[in-house]
Amino acid sequence: MIDTHAHLADLPEGVVERAKAAGLTGIVAVSANLTTCEGTLRLVREHRGYVHGALGVHPTEFFDQSLEAALEIIRANARECVAVGEIGLDYWHKLVRKDAAMKERQREFYIRQLQAAREVNLPVSIHSRGAWGDCIELASCHGPGRGVFHWYSGPLDVLDEVLDAGYYVSCTPAMELSPELRVAMVKAPLDRVLIETDSPVWIKSLGRESEPADVQLTLRHLAELKGLPMADVYAATTRNAETLFKI
Repeated sequence: MIDTHAHLADLPEGVVERAKAAGLTGIVAVSANLTTCEGTLRLVREHRGYVHGALGVHPTEFFDQSLEAALEIIRANARECVAVGEIGLDYWHKLVRKDAAMKERQREFYIRQLQAAREVNLPVSIHSRGAWGDCIELASCHGPGRGVFHWYSGPLDVLDEVLDAGYYVSCTPAMELSPELRVAMVKAPLDRVLIETDSPVWIKSLGRESEPADVQLTLRHLAELKGLPMADVYAATTRNAETLFKI
């Protein structure tokens, strides 16, 4: 069982040990800005073989970031990482939705990081809120041809495009409350689904922020939704993660 998307650099000490105790075999630690890229690299080196790194600038955190510095850190550390991410577009962000210039800058960050992923031959972890169609179109034009649309809750016609292009989609404990995520996961075939926490994210049923060990909740919700034994979903989603990220 692998948490394929956790903001580990934003989490307190002890979460890796609790993940191991919960039976997880690995964590993909994604980044959001230059500071968390450095934090991710530190954690990869401290927990080599268990924490797997993804470097990139998130589409809601690019405002004060250097694109060239981001591209340099991706290229310079590609051999220590399994993906480029979390990258993407977010047209619903308050500083982007009403500002055409800011939206274009967000798109530039996304395209250039897709191109960097192709250069270093790594998959991408894509954030696509409110921009699902543009995300797959640009990924198809500029990206490495493999990756995951994380926490996919977009339209089903775009989901078809994502799957036809060879990408995976992932789900989180939010399946408990999100009808859009549930509908997408009903349609997505199990051999193209990853499980994750996107921690730290608030989990209402637990009354606290999530951590990688909580990927067990995602597994349980997905198994219930698919009407399959947890062991089968565990095996399939773990195999999918190992295939995509080559871990």
